[in-house]
Amino acid sequence: MISVFGSANMDLVAYVSQAPKRGETVTGREFRTIPGGKGANQAIAAARAGARVAFLGAVGDDAFGAEMRGTLAGAGVDVELVRQVSGMSGIAHIVVDDAGGNSIIVVPGANGTISGPTEEERAVIAASQALLLQLELPMEAVIAAARAAREAGVPVILTPAPSQKLPGGLLDAVTLLLPNEHEAADITGETSPEAAMDALLERVDEAVITLGSEGALYGERSGERLRVPAVKVRAVDTTAAGDTFAGAFAVARAEGRAAADALRFATAAAALSVQREGASTSMPGRAEIDAALA
Repeated sequence: MISVFGSANMDLVAYVSQAPKRGETVTGREFRTIPGGKGANQAIAAARAGARVAFLGAVGDDAFGAEMRGTLAGAGVDVELVRQVSGMSGIAHIVVDDAGGNSIIVVPGANGTISGPTEEERAVIAASQALLLQLELPMEAVIAAARAAREAGVPVILTPAPSQKLPGGLLDAVTLLLPNEHEAADITGETSPEAAMDALLERVDEAVITLGSEGALYGERSGERLRVPAVKVRAVDTTAAGDTFAGAFAVARAEGRAAADALRFATAAAALSVQREGASTSMPGRAEIDAALA
């Protein structure tokens, strides 16, 4: 089982030819509400990739909260311990342009009420093969969950997004850090992925830097380095590519796959997701991923 301690947001997605500049108004061609949030997205990605998954997070007592819980459950994610709090659920305002690029504003809502895992949630984490974390919950909550996993001997995979300063207390509990190239540069001050990897491995045992259309770079402190190219596809919407990669990668590692195989599995899943619109709605199932790799 994989546990995911993280955010659930309703994505409010506007599709435009070109994103507006500051002070500019543009006309969109479509608008959708799509259940998302980095935590919920990674949970759905992992479940669709073939794992048994428990999501640990919070939603509000509004219509968005009920819809997000239903979407998670419909994807096969265990939502028994999802908290419902008074007030609004988290939302993300997303603008997607015709090139598949996006910009995102997150309003935490219920996610901001979490200060750490409950005793029941700690028990689920301790029984997991891996814990997936992101940074859309309060930092104190993320650190507490990471430490709970570390104390139980459970590998911790952290996606450091949205990008922010990473306390030593968090990194001490992280097994594998999974930034994209921009987040890696923010963390290390290095613009070269190879130099950023060197710097990351001074702080964690393993790291994967996702490089968009250039694939992914893997490194471990003992010296192994791998680079896996991306699958060449026409991107329609890149919103959930990173979360799809993280969920699929965690599944592959939990199945005991070597780093190279896990990277190829995750890269194939991400390539399938960017060819579809939406976040959770774009994530491929296990049969699709296996077929893409065959």
